[in-house]
Amino acid sequence: MKVIVLGAGIIGVHTAWYLMEQGHDVVVVDRQPDAALETSFANGAQISVCFCEPWANAGAPFKVAKWLLKDDAPLLFRPRLDPAQWRWGLSFLGQCTTSAFERNVEQLVHLGRYSHESLKALVAETGIEYNRLERGILHFFGSQADFEAGAQGAEIMRRHGVDRRVLSREEVLAIEPALRNASQYVHGGTYTPSDESGDARVFTQALAQLAARRGVQFLWNHDINLLQPQGGARGQEVAGVKITSRETGQSQWLKGDAYVVALASYAPGLMKPLGETLNIYPAKGYSATMRLLKPEQASTISLLDDARKIAISRLGDHVRIAGTAELVGLDTSLDSPTSKVRCESLVRRYEELFPGVADTSEPNFWTGLRPSTPTNVPYIGRSLKASNLWINAGHGTLGWTHGAGSGRALAELMSGQRPALNFGFYGDALPAAQPRSKVPA
Repeated sequence: MKVIVLGAGIIGVHTAWYLMEQGHDVVVVDRQPDAALETSFANGAQISVCFCEPWANAGAPFKVAKWLLKDDAPLLFRPRLDPAQWRWGLSFLGQCTTSAFERNVEQLVHLGRYSHESLKALVAETGIEYNRLERGILHFFGSQADFEAGAQGAEIMRRHGVDRRVLSREEVLAIEPALRNASQYVHGGTYTPSDESGDARVFTQALAQLAARRGVQFLWNHDINLLQPQGGARGQEVAGVKITSRETGQSQWLKGDAYVVALASYAPGLMKPLGETLNIYPAKGYSATMRLLKPEQASTISLLDDARKIAISRLGDHVRIAGTAELVGLDTSLDSPTSKVRCESLVRRYEELFPGVADTSEPNFWTGLRPSTPTNVPYIGRSLKASNLWINAGHGTLGWTHGAGSGRALAELMSGQRPALNFGFYGDALPAAQPRSKVPA
């Protein structure tokens, strides 16, 4: 088939790669001049298969209510006159039960394992370098109460086959000695040795370059305007997609046999005219990337600071601090009073933990929109409204973790195969009697 992939972030590029490997003719369209320049640009850098708990849990409503008036809250919900926000919020509350939490965890673990295996095979095949560190993820807690809650969470994850180890304070400091100077903030922790970290943008751009050399066509600097529906043999189909060059202002219609929407937080807007509602709402996340002044004193294990709900990852001679979520629509500004507070809190927290280790005079702040579903489970599958339209969106904070597996699974589905994972694919996606494809060794 000729397949048009809309979006060139982590999800879109992985989808294009695996479609190309299945033998399809692939065209990728993105409004940016290169891959991974929006949601995927400066995320937390963690590939966290074993740290994939949904935001929605029994205690979440109380925490969100407590954080309403705090500009530096880990999850900031400011009610707006936005029907999509309210629909998402009500659905989120409906997921804040123990049974829903367990069900969503199971989905995310299955997808995460499949994706991690796919990524490792892809790295072995391509040899892409991206400041990869295979040292696990260490989650540390600052109080006995938080530590006990973390231990309970680890037990839930172990029931799903996740190797999450509960550590004492001394065991945490032994795994990451760089935390010894901030030991007053460490009461205990949990550790997942199979997780890893690396620069998502560097990897995605390198994969896009390799894909281009193998025949995938990339149309950069093109806005994606609308999908044109038409009647077909199997009901409604997409006849083409209208795109407009940002350089010349000229529009054109691209036509293919199949179309993939991999537009993260912008997917609902493109799908809405077709009558399809995707419950994806943007969660505005922040990061700071700083040059290390004293790399020998910096952490090398990728960290999760429970007190601030932030991730700290080593990227060569730089460090990335990322976290917080703000439900404010499609706002990517960094100059609002709230944005400034949230950015400054990232740097301040790093300085509390590692004083003088990084150059805080150039924090390289960034913000991006995490395309979040109320369950944290993404949409992967066929559209309900058009038989030749496919969706790969809604990955929230786990796009880097789930990118390879999501792209591979969708390419397999589009090629009439059954991916080798137990996952609730969206729409009429699974073929009835095809053998499951094998997970790479």
